[in-house]
Amino acid sequence: MSLGKNDREAGIESFQDERRLPIGAEVRPGGVHFRVWAPKRRKVEVVLEGQAVALEPEAGGYFSGFVAGPGAGAVYQYRLDGEGSFPDPASRFQPKGVHGPSEVVDPSSFAWTDSTWKGIKLPGQVLYELHIGTFTREGTWDAAVERLPRLVEVGVTTIEVMPVAEFAGTFGWGYDGVDLFAPYHGYGSPDAMRRFVDRAHSLGLGVILDVVYNHFGPDGCYQGLYSDDYIHRDRASGWGDAINFESAPTREYFLANAGYWIDEFHLDGLRLDATQAIHDSSKDQILAAIARRAREAAGSRSILIFSENEPQIVRQIAPQSEGGYGLDVLWNDDFHHAARVAATGRAEAYYCDYQGTPQELISAVKWGFLFQGQVVKWQQKRRGTCAIGVPAPRFLVYLENHDQVANSARGSRLKTLTSPGRYRALMGLTLLSPQTPMLFQGQELGSERPFLYFSDHHDELAKLVREGRREELAGFRSTTLPELRDYLADPGARETFLASKLVEPDDYRQVADFRLIQDLLTLRREDPIFRSQNAEKVHGAVIGPEAFALRFFGESGDCRLVLVNLGRDLYPTANTEPLLAPPMGMDWSILWFSEHPRYNGSGIPPLEPGQPWRAPGHSAVVLKPIAAPERPEAAEPGSTAVEDYDIHPGLRKSRRRD
Repeated sequence: MSLGKNDREAGIESFQDERRLPIGAEVRPGGVHFRVWAPKRRKVEVVLEGQAVALEPEAGGYFSGFVAGPGAGAVYQYRLDGEGSFPDPASRFQPKGVHGPSEVVDPSSFAWTDSTWKGIKLPGQVLYELHIGTFTREGTWDAAVERLPRLVEVGVTTIEVMPVAEFAGTFGWGYDGVDLFAPYHGYGSPDAMRRFVDRAHSLGLGVILDVVYNHFGPDGCYQGLYSDDYIHRDRASGWGDAINFESAPTREYFLANAGYWIDEFHLDGLRLDATQAIHDSSKDQILAAIARRAREAAGSRSILIFSENEPQIVRQIAPQSEGGYGLDVLWNDDFHHAARVAATGRAEAYYCDYQGTPQELISAVKWGFLFQGQVVKWQQKRRGTCAIGVPAPRFLVYLENHDQVANSARGSRLKTLTSPGRYRALMGLTLLSPQTPMLFQGQELGSERPFLYFSDHHDELAKLVREGRREELAGFRSTTLPELRDYLADPGARETFLASKLVEPDDYRQVADFRLIQDLLTLRREDPIFRSQNAEKVHGAVIGPEAFALRFFGESGDCRLVLVNLGRDLYPTANTEPLLAPPMGMDWSILWFSEHPRYNGSGIPPLEPGQPWRAPGHSAVVLKPIAAPERPEAAEPGSTAVEDYDIHPGLRKSRRRD
């Protein structure tokens, strides 16, 4: 085994031109080409089958070389200045975890069947966030494949997978990844991940991946042995040192990673984690560069890029031609926070700025973000930027996601914290709103299993994580109650991880929540007014202490009226609100209601034309106009009917004259 002479004769440049990625191990005819960035080292050797082969130094701190003989499946490590055996920072697979050897992977050997797949576009998308390790009992890609038809059946269009880059331990959320090119070995091989995506595409499902570009995990991060320039030590991410995007090779590493997932795994987009912790003062901001690289990797396929951004910077989704970053969708925590306060009445920590009022929910549906530059008391500063005029689908709304479920004392699902009626009503509001909705794993199963924070680390680090988690939750003052603290789950306990796994019912089709979500997504998909996702044609009004109406206007005078009442019955419903009036010559008919018996609801009073209606508490109702029957008026004794001719013909009515 030796450095191939073809490398020396043809020059390093020829291999560079052929490489898929600027770094990592890549299969070539007759062997493998290795390239690694290690500017703090004078000598780098690749160790295979017990033999060390020196790599040739290049400009900029890179080392590379072609080794004849090995191929896909070969395991290797790097020796740095004659010391140690370390994994490749750009490893495509770590079969024994973050501290073990790297494995050579040939992505071209997988037999894809999705050649006709065109990707995903934003209109009509319904996302479903899942964690591979807890989505099934087995916690693998192959097991998750078997559940994909259920997601199609309920009405999901795109899966968002929580981070899978290799992290330390036997379980974790994935946000502490260190080998960013290597799918976590505990979930299966890289080809198992490809099988998942390929099968999803065959069913018409898109797949996007949550990626973490704001920090490296604390255990197994060997990048610092190769270079000091991966990290920006003068800045923090909130979870550790920030990434140094002002270093060109570091920048290249992350841009290559964004393109890699799209190219080698046929993914349909990315979800960028906590972008407020991504710092870059470069003229070409890294988020904009990531968007371009990902789209280049997709070729003719259409992809979507979602951003989690706590300060709600709308510039991120503005076109790059207008000075924006060219991302597609921003997560909207404002909608979630207002809905959760409305559902539970609890407003601790970052919920303290929300009242959960009907007006907040109306404004979230109409305008997207609630905070668009106002001062928030939780942070004692301005938050948000102007989002008026931003198309509604560019906001992602949800009642649950991994963070918001876990950021509670017991990792409780929202449905366990409020009444069944309120939960169903808020589900109706979420899935019929013009924004892009997202479900969290298990909602369609009516799951009451918690989703807790879990991470498997060595004892010293596990203690720090446990203490840090308690400090993080301390913003919720109720979690500091001495009687409760002993009940807080230990993130490092395997029981915490196992408690978060979904338990599937014998027949999910008989689950009331499955029927509820399926019916709502069918209505969203098939009804032309809800399908249009046009917030500019939505108007709202408060009609009670916890009740409101949303009028969705369509073409040619058609409309839908959504009544949401999270409080007690209203009788009669407010008659002074014009949005409640049906179109001329029409009556309202019930199109959908959250208290239907098929959802385990208790029913609602029938509509009686010409009679006051009792708006039921803890419910949502969708009304559709239908032609009203003729109602001949009997002439009063001693009077004659005359026609008013001084008003618009379409508004004429008979009046009585004595």
